[in-house]
Amino acid sequence: MAVVVKYIVVRNGEEKMTFATKKEADAYDKMLDIADNLFEFLDKSELKLPEDQMEKISLLLAEKKDVVMPILRGINPKKQASAKPKKPAEKSGDAPPAPKPKTAKK
Repeated sequence: MAVVVKYIVVRNGEEKMTFATKKEADAYDKMLDIADNLFEFLDKSELKLPEDQMEKISLLLAEKKDVVMPILRGINPKKQASAKPKKPAEKSGDAPPAPKPKTAKK
């Protein structure tokens, strides 16, 4: 018989997701906290959106927070991606030339 440890994220008495590690479960729980806060923000705003649409928007923004945060800081995501220098792709068959062996002088 095997013993399996599972981490279950529960919200309002409802099981949301099961994870194999505590780190993954904590990250998902934090994402749900962010989504809840975003939902409240949208609900209090002047926008009058259907509840299911606010929930979808909140979850999307929470899930993609690493992409959204720089945008909110005023950073253009296209410029940010192109600013990083890219290494040229090495072909699998191309190897750097081997150093020439040194010959001993007599």
